[in-house]
Amino acid sequence: MSILRLVGVSRGVGDFVILDHVDAAIAAGDRIGLVGPNGAGKTTLLRLVSGLDEPDRGEVVRKRGLTIAMLPQEAHVDSSFIEAPSLRLAVRAGAGRLEELERTLRRLEHDGLVTEPEYETAQHEFAVRDGYALDQRVEAALSGLGFGRDQWDRPPVDMSGGEQTRAALARLLLADPELLLLDEPTNHLDLGALEWLEEALGRRHGSLIVASHDRAFLDATVIRVWEMRDRRLTPFRGSYSAYARQREERDLRAAQEAEDRAGQIAREQALIQLYRHQRKHAKMHEHEARLEALQPMEKRRSEAKLRLPTEALAGGAPARSYESVVRAEELVVGYGVREARDAVRPVPVARVPWLELRRGDRVGIVGPNGAGKTTLLRTIAGELHPLDGALEIGRNVQLSYLAQVRDAPIPGATVLDAVLDELPLSPGEARSHLARFLFRGDDVEKEVTALSGGERSRLELALLFLLPANLLLLDEPTNHLDIPAREALEAFMAGTDATLLIVSHDRRLLETVCDSLWVVDGGLAVPFEGGYRAWRAAVADGWTVEAAAQREAGRLHGGRAPEPDVRKPEGAVGRPSRKAGARSGRGAAPSIVPCSSQEPGLAGAVPRPLVPKLSKDAYRRRKVQIDEELTRLSGRKLQLESALQDPGVHGNFVELRRVTGELATVNEALAATEEAWLELEEAAP
Repeated sequence: MSILRLVGVSRGVGDFVILDHVDAAIAAGDRIGLVGPNGAGKTTLLRLVSGLDEPDRGEVVRKRGLTIAMLPQEAHVDSSFIEAPSLRLAVRAGAGRLEELERTLRRLEHDGLVTEPEYETAQHEFAVRDGYALDQRVEAALSGLGFGRDQWDRPPVDMSGGEQTRAALARLLLADPELLLLDEPTNHLDLGALEWLEEALGRRHGSLIVASHDRAFLDATVIRVWEMRDRRLTPFRGSYSAYARQREERDLRAAQEAEDRAGQIAREQALIQLYRHQRKHAKMHEHEARLEALQPMEKRRSEAKLRLPTEALAGGAPARSYESVVRAEELVVGYGVREARDAVRPVPVARVPWLELRRGDRVGIVGPNGAGKTTLLRTIAGELHPLDGALEIGRNVQLSYLAQVRDAPIPGATVLDAVLDELPLSPGEARSHLARFLFRGDDVEKEVTALSGGERSRLELALLFLLPANLLLLDEPTNHLDIPAREALEAFMAGTDATLLIVSHDRRLLETVCDSLWVVDGGLAVPFEGGYRAWRAAVADGWTVEAAAQREAGRLHGGRAPEPDVRKPEGAVGRPSRKAGARSGRGAAPSIVPCSSQEPGLAGAVPRPLVPKLSKDAYRRRKVQIDEELTRLSGRKLQLESALQDPGVHGNFVELRRVTGELATVNEALAATEEAWLELEEAAP
């Protein structure tokens, strides 16, 4: 039985049509996932269902007495929520009917009317609604959504926007409406909270519509999918994975039909020319009418796909880094707080006993919100000084850093200006680069300050790929991206030769891209050899960060983990931060912080054999040869890279192929010579 129906619903803004004649129905107990590219109309549809907006045409038919509650992307909580004396009471108020019954029961008990029918009726309803476990449910929701006990008595007005959104979600779950509408509910949740929410929604008996780009979340929570595409709604049965298979099959059929139609168009055009030449105008007009019916519709903007470049816009492919890309030992990451008289008090966030990132690794950084994931990544990127310990960035590392907090101003008034301010390019080159990131035509003239979350994320990615990098530091790279853009980004990550270090709560990305993890929790950061699923299985079997850190300490320090000294305002071992204007280190040569003189080994590592020492004369002769070869190859590489910027080379396919082929050969020879230089240094007398 339907509890809500959409009948011929249309909605637009001015002349722009968002929804066009949408028909759909929601049954009791339905769990529906709403998917589609950014701007397809998902939020508009949810607002129509909730009654916040009315359709321009058509109608929304709701069951009499239907209770509906909606969580928007950015929660605009009401005054009663904000003015609540504590977070616990603000969330508890979501169960308004239970609180009303509770007051009624107390009043009747106070008046000695417990034998009256009113008391019996209220008590029965209170028990059926699980009112006796209300406080336990409130505490479970707060804990599950990441609120510590020390936050339960804080007033909501003192909390951040993300915390208020999570609290509003907890209140909606306590309200338990017949139809729950969630618009991107996973935006402010860490992995633990995501898993808890999936279980909570699975236990609900009411209906659910959730708009989300989190594919793993959709797979775990929905049994049907509504796809918003080209102003229309198409229903699919099954989870998101089932929908993706059905959509791929439909797209293949559509592509085949388009190819067949292109052949028919070509035949009709040929017949029109033939009959025009023969002056058979009746036949010619007949085939012109057929051609007009066959003309394909203009390809819609929503069908355009994000295309990440395999090489940077300037400089081509990055250099080959040495084997060890990032290495940290007894590193303490955090930040400094300025106090009176400009004194800086260090605030340690996490300690890293030992971590190493090697060339070609794809590592995900995971952990609860506030554990220090972003702080660790910013320290590696050079935005924060280490408070203590050793951090080493390997030779030939060219890093690019994509920040999570993207409210910092981007240079340039428009999208095109932002690219031109980063790199001296012609407008045509900048427009071609931006087109890969779906900024086309007048889109490049949009003001940066007016961009949506998804558009800003795409612009940040466009800036990230301006200069070559062999180490990508990505903090929540899929934030605000729709599913097609996420899949394009994952495909790039799976195929790139760059070393990847990724902070993410996107479980599909972690499982698809990352071979291993760094887990940050409880003030510690430790490695985990395995992907996301293996880590969750290990946690279920009792794996903890503390136990892993103790095992690592046993290997490195004979069973005792040294206490970091963070009394100094700045760590004695630190790296000078690089200029922020370089977009957090993109393309810059990173500084190096040397580790301790004794290099710690990883568990199970095979000791390297001792290299025989050379005589002084042999070492000197060999060093001169290698230095000369390095100089020659480096000079030739610069010449070839300059040739690639020559329009004459770009216009000559044969010459372009020769230059790019020789450049690849020179890069390989340069890498081999650099390795030989390292081996020579180990054999130095």
